[in-house]
Amino acid sequence: MQGPLSGIVVLDLSRALAGPHCTQMLGDLGAHVIKVEHPAGDESREWGPFVGPDHAISTYFLAANRNKRSITVDLKSGEGRALVERLVRQSDVLVENFRTGVLDRLGFPVERLHTINPRLVILSITGFGHDGPEGGRPGYDQIAQGEAGLMSLTGPSPDEPYRVGTSIADLLAGIHGAYGVVAALYERERTGRGRVVRTSLLASIVGVHSYHGTAWTVAGTVPRAGGNHHTSIAPYGAFTCADGMIQIAAANDGQWRKVAQLLDIDPEMPKYATNRDRFAHREELIAEMEKALAAHDREHWLAALHEVGVPSGAIRSIDEVYAWDQVRSQGLVVTVDHPVLGPIELPGPPLRFDRDDQAGTPAAGEGHAAPPALGQDNDAVLDWLAERERRSP
Repeated sequence: MQGPLSGIVVLDLSRALAGPHCTQMLGDLGAHVIKVEHPAGDESREWGPFVGPDHAISTYFLAANRNKRSITVDLKSGEGRALVERLVRQSDVLVENFRTGVLDRLGFPVERLHTINPRLVILSITGFGHDGPEGGRPGYDQIAQGEAGLMSLTGPSPDEPYRVGTSIADLLAGIHGAYGVVAALYERERTGRGRVVRTSLLASIVGVHSYHGTAWTVAGTVPRAGGNHHTSIAPYGAFTCADGMIQIAAANDGQWRKVAQLLDIDPEMPKYATNRDRFAHREELIAEMEKALAAHDREHWLAALHEVGVPSGAIRSIDEVYAWDQVRSQGLVVTVDHPVLGPIELPGPPLRFDRDDQAGTPAAGEGHAAPPALGQDNDAVLDWLAERERRSP
């Protein structure tokens, strides 16, 4: 692919989700990503659901590995370490998410990596940070969600903490890692040297606490799970109508007055006049709104809310999301040609750039490579490496 990172070589030593999600984002931006896998394969190749003639292809793996080449390397062997050293010399970025100290034990501490290639940008993703009293802990998404406070904010009530439905700690760590890499590459243009970028599953969650964090650090209030309604704005959440649920977000008094008029509620009564008043009487407000909403179905109310300019929406299932014209119009579904499955659709990249139809840059949703079979690019990468070395000074 062509893109803003065309010409950048990423050596991907990561596995599972956080690191691969990061390198997939870099690949979406045009970087040349070489995925180094143990001969047994990335562990996520064993995570279902499974598809294919022998039900051997993991849809989990497919989600995080488009736009990459796969080579198999035994990092515990001298031959494997020698190959990685050669790849390090020819790479711009190295991404790893081993436990703290593992890369050192394999013979590639940061100091040696920068001796081999001073321009190398190194991204290290850990569970709880590379140092500190618990820096060596293994990190898994749900554990991090709990430890970092996210589960205490999620669920129907403070007594029922829920995990977020997607592996959000892993995915956010990948996103944060990708923007750290891009920043370090930009800095390298000025300094001529690479640096180490570090993030963690813990940091990825604490880093998006936002107003929940300041509620405690500034106001001394401990936020708790509040179900499907906003913790400081009312009305803002999911409401039941005649045939199911819709979401309504009245984030200011003007929007509230429009909602109130639709539902035949007096917006100026003292208990509803301001957001503070509405939030203090939130349960009463929800009950009164749902009594009015019960008169019609979702389609009716969504059309009416749209007509008056109040943010609202349906609650879609995953299949409905991927069938939605708006999702497809944004390039959020891409078609790739898999070597076994043939043409398949994958969730697409979240970024779009202007001038997509110029300079050979693929338009949104086009030009992506399918996630690779295990080791499918061994020969091609070795040939590429030999050619790079031949041309290197």
